Amino acid sequence: MLKTSTALAALVLCGAAHLASAADTAAPAPATPAKQELAQQILKRLNMDAIGETMVGTPVTDALQQARGLLQGRVSTEKRDATMLELSGQARKFMAEVGPITRASADKLMPSTAQPMLTERFSEDELRQILAILDSPVRKKFEDLLPDMKKKLGESVAADTGPVVNPKLKSLQEDIGMRLRTAITP
Repeated sequence: MLKTSTALAALVLCGAAHLASAADTAAPAPATPAKQELAQQILKRLNMDAIGETMVGTPVTDALQQARGLLQGRVSTEKRDATMLELSGQARKFMAEVGPITRASADKLMPSTAQPMLTERFSEDELRQILAILDSPVRKKFEDLLPDMKKKLGESVAADTGPVVNPKLKSLQEDIGMRLRTAITP
Protein backbone atom coordinates (compact mmCIF):
# COMPACT_ATOMS: atom_id res chain seq x y z
CA MET A 1 0.00 0.00 0.00
CA LEU A 2 2.91 2.33 0.74
CA LYS A 3 4.26 1.74 -2.76
CA THR A 4 0.89 2.50 -4.32
CA SER A 5 0.44 5.78 -2.42
CA THR A 6 4.01 6.81 -3.27
CA ALA A 7 3.40 6.09 -6.95
CA LEU A 8 0.11 7.96 -6.82
CA ALA A 9 1.77 10.93 -5.14
CA ALA A 10 4.47 10.93 -7.81
CA LEU A 11 1.84 10.91 -10.57
CA VAL A 12 -0.04 13.76 -8.90
CA LEU A 13 3.16 15.79 -8.52
CA CYS A 14 4.12 15.15 -12.14
CA GLY A 15 0.66 16.19 -13.28
CA ALA A 16 0.80 19.34 -11.13
CA ALA A 17 4.25 20.19 -12.47
CA HIS A 18 3.00 19.70 -16.04
CA LEU A 19 0.00 21.94 -15.39
CA ALA A 20 2.22 24.56 -13.77
CA SER A 21 4.64 24.58 -16.70
CA ALA A 22 1.73 24.79 -19.14
CA ALA A 23 0.35 27.72 -17.18
CA ASP A 24 3.77 29.40 -17.23
CA THR A 25 3.97 29.13 -21.02
CA ALA A 26 0.38 30.21 -21.62
CA ALA A 27 0.00 33.68 -23.06
CA PRO A 28 -1.03 36.28 -20.50
CA ALA A 29 -4.53 37.64 -20.69
CA PRO A 30 -4.75 40.72 -22.87
CA ALA A 31 -4.46 43.96 -20.93
CA THR A 32 -7.54 46.04 -20.47
CA PRO A 33 -7.70 49.33 -22.38
CA ALA A 34 -7.39 51.15 -19.05
CA LYS A 35 -4.15 49.32 -18.18
CA GLN A 36 -2.79 49.94 -21.67
CA GLU A 37 -3.53 53.66 -21.36
CA LEU A 38 -1.89 53.85 -17.93
CA ALA A 39 1.21 52.02 -19.21
CA GLN A 40 1.37 54.34 -22.21
CA GLN A 41 1.20 57.39 -19.92
CA ILE A 42 4.04 56.02 -17.77
CA LEU A 43 6.24 55.44 -20.80
CA LYS A 44 5.58 58.99 -22.03
CA ARG A 45 6.47 60.44 -18.61
CA LEU A 46 9.71 58.46 -18.63
CA ASN A 47 10.58 59.76 -22.12
CA MET A 48 11.16 56.18 -23.25
CA ASP A 49 10.95 57.18 -26.90
CA ALA A 50 14.37 58.84 -26.53
CA ILE A 51 16.09 55.49 -25.86
CA GLY A 52 17.42 55.25 -29.42
CA GLU A 53 18.84 58.77 -29.33
CA THR A 54 20.57 57.97 -26.06
CA MET A 55 21.97 54.74 -27.46
CA VAL A 56 23.32 56.49 -30.57
CA GLY A 57 24.44 59.58 -28.69
CA THR A 58 26.80 57.70 -26.40
CA PRO A 59 29.18 56.46 -29.12
CA VAL A 60 29.01 59.86 -30.83
CA THR A 61 30.05 61.59 -27.62
CA ASP A 62 32.77 58.99 -27.07
CA ALA A 63 34.10 59.56 -30.60
CA LEU A 64 34.25 63.32 -30.03
CA GLN A 65 36.10 62.84 -26.75
CA GLN A 66 38.58 60.49 -28.42
CA ALA A 67 39.12 62.97 -31.24
CA ARG A 68 39.81 65.76 -28.76
CA GLY A 69 42.27 63.51 -26.94
CA LEU A 70 44.07 62.61 -30.16
CA LEU A 71 44.35 66.25 -31.20
CA GLN A 72 45.52 67.44 -27.79
CA GLY A 73 49.21 68.29 -27.94
CA ARG A 74 49.55 67.24 -31.58
CA VAL A 75 48.15 70.34 -33.26
CA SER A 76 47.90 73.98 -32.34
CA THR A 77 45.10 75.09 -30.04
CA GLU A 78 43.50 77.01 -32.91
CA LYS A 79 43.57 74.02 -35.23
CA ARG A 80 42.28 71.70 -32.48
CA ASP A 81 39.42 74.06 -31.64
CA ALA A 82 38.51 74.55 -35.32
CA THR A 83 38.59 70.79 -35.95
CA MET A 84 36.51 70.08 -32.85
CA LEU A 85 34.01 72.75 -33.88
CA GLU A 86 33.68 71.10 -37.29
CA LEU A 87 33.38 67.60 -35.77
CA SER A 88 30.80 68.80 -33.25
CA GLY A 89 28.78 70.28 -36.10
CA GLN A 90 28.89 66.98 -37.95
CA ALA A 91 27.83 65.16 -34.79
CA ARG A 92 24.88 67.54 -34.26
CA LYS A 93 23.83 67.10 -37.89
CA PHE A 94 24.06 63.31 -37.52
CA MET A 95 21.98 63.37 -34.32
CA ALA A 96 19.41 65.67 -35.93
CA GLU A 97 19.12 63.18 -38.79
CA VAL A 98 18.98 59.92 -36.83
CA GLY A 99 17.10 61.25 -33.79
CA PRO A 100 13.71 61.28 -35.50
CA ILE A 101 14.39 57.82 -36.97
CA THR A 102 15.17 56.27 -33.59
CA ARG A 103 12.31 58.11 -31.89
CA ALA A 104 9.83 56.85 -34.52
CA SER A 105 11.17 53.33 -34.08
CA ALA A 106 10.74 53.52 -30.30
CA ASP A 107 7.21 54.89 -30.70
CA LYS A 108 6.39 52.04 -33.07
CA LEU A 109 7.93 49.30 -30.88
CA MET A 110 6.88 50.46 -27.40
CA PRO A 111 3.37 49.03 -27.61
CA SER A 112 4.76 45.55 -28.36
CA THR A 113 7.79 45.62 -26.03
CA ALA A 114 7.86 47.91 -22.99
CA GLN A 115 4.13 48.49 -22.62
CA PRO A 116 3.22 44.79 -22.24
CA MET A 117 5.89 44.44 -19.56
CA LEU A 118 4.12 47.07 -17.50
CA THR A 119 0.62 45.71 -18.08
CA GLU A 120 1.69 42.12 -17.28
CA ARG A 121 3.63 42.89 -14.12
CA PHE A 122 1.52 45.61 -12.53
CA SER A 123 -2.11 45.84 -11.60
CA GLU A 124 -4.19 48.78 -12.71
CA ASP A 125 -3.95 50.24 -9.21
CA GLU A 126 -0.15 49.83 -9.18
CA LEU A 127 0.10 51.59 -12.54
CA ARG A 128 -1.91 54.49 -11.10
CA GLN A 129 0.48 54.59 -8.14
CA ILE A 130 3.48 54.71 -10.49
CA LEU A 131 1.89 57.64 -12.33
CA ALA A 132 1.26 59.38 -9.02
CA ILE A 133 4.94 58.97 -8.13
CA LEU A 134 6.07 60.23 -11.54
CA ASP A 135 3.76 63.25 -11.29
CA SER A 136 4.60 63.99 -7.65
CA PRO A 137 5.72 67.56 -6.89
CA VAL A 138 8.07 66.10 -4.26
CA ARG A 139 9.74 63.98 -6.95
CA LYS A 140 10.17 67.07 -9.13
CA LYS A 141 11.60 69.04 -6.21
CA PHE A 142 14.01 66.19 -5.45
CA GLU A 143 15.12 65.85 -9.08
CA ASP A 144 15.69 69.61 -9.26
CA LEU A 145 17.96 69.33 -6.23
CA LEU A 146 20.07 66.43 -7.60
CA PRO A 147 22.38 68.48 -9.87
CA ASP A 148 23.23 70.91 -7.05
CA MET A 149 23.68 68.06 -4.59
CA LYS A 150 25.99 66.18 -6.99
CA LYS A 151 27.94 69.38 -7.76
CA LYS A 152 28.41 70.17 -4.06
CA LEU A 153 29.50 66.60 -3.28
CA GLY A 154 31.82 66.54 -6.31
CA GLU A 155 33.46 69.83 -5.30
CA SER A 156 33.91 68.54 -1.76
CA VAL A 157 35.40 65.23 -2.93
CA ALA A 158 37.72 67.10 -5.33
CA ALA A 159 38.90 69.40 -2.54
CA ASP A 160 39.37 66.48 -0.16
CA THR A 161 41.20 64.16 -2.58
CA GLY A 162 42.85 66.72 -4.90
CA PRO A 163 46.24 66.80 -3.18
CA VAL A 164 46.55 63.01 -3.52
CA VAL A 165 44.69 62.36 -6.78
CA ASN A 166 45.80 65.32 -8.95
CA PRO A 167 49.53 64.45 -9.05
CA LYS A 168 48.66 60.83 -9.86
CA LEU A 169 46.23 61.94 -12.58
CA LYS A 170 48.80 64.29 -14.09
CA SER A 171 51.38 61.50 -14.10
CA LEU A 172 48.92 59.13 -15.79
CA GLN A 173 48.04 61.72 -18.44
CA GLU A 174 51.71 62.40 -19.14
CA ASP A 175 52.43 58.67 -19.40
CA ILE A 176 49.52 58.14 -21.79
CA GLY A 177 50.63 61.11 -23.90
CA MET A 178 54.20 59.83 -24.04
CA ARG A 179 53.09 56.33 -25.01
CA LEU A 180 50.80 57.69 -27.71
CA ARG A 181 53.59 59.88 -29.13
CA THR A 182 55.91 56.86 -29.13
CA ALA A 183 53.31 54.71 -30.85
CA ILE A 184 52.52 57.36 -33.49
CA THR A 185 56.08 58.46 -34.22
CA PRO A 186 57.65 56.42 -37.02
